[in-house]
Amino acid sequence: MKINITFKNIPSSESLKAHIHEKFDRFDKILDHPAKAHVVLAEEKLRSIAEINFTSDKLKIHAKDEADEKNMYAAIDGLSEKVRIQLQKSKDKLRRHLAGNKHSIKDEFFDEAVGT
Repeated sequence: MKINITFKNIPSSESLKAHIHEKFDRFDKILDHPAKAHVVLAEEKLRSIAEINFTSDKLKIHAKDEADEKNMYAAIDGLSEKVRIQLQKSKDKLRRHLAGNKHSIKDEFFDEAVGT
């Protein structure tokens, strides 16, 4: 996974970069295709804000999380949890869609009209 990190109103930190890579690199196991993530870390007054634009094949996820008391690590953890939930929902939806025994509504209507 390719991760771009942007810092706004906060100095660049290797420990924050390592924490982001640790949290988001594990999503490679869930994904079927290569992914790109653009993470924006910002501080405004007493809030730490983490935002992500996540793209993989046809899947696009945008998430944002805030933490009080200038705790950027908590914002990153919350953000990774939100992305994990959205990825899991997408994966489950795809799995249900591709499950067997699908037939169209038109077939049901035709069977009822014919009387079989």
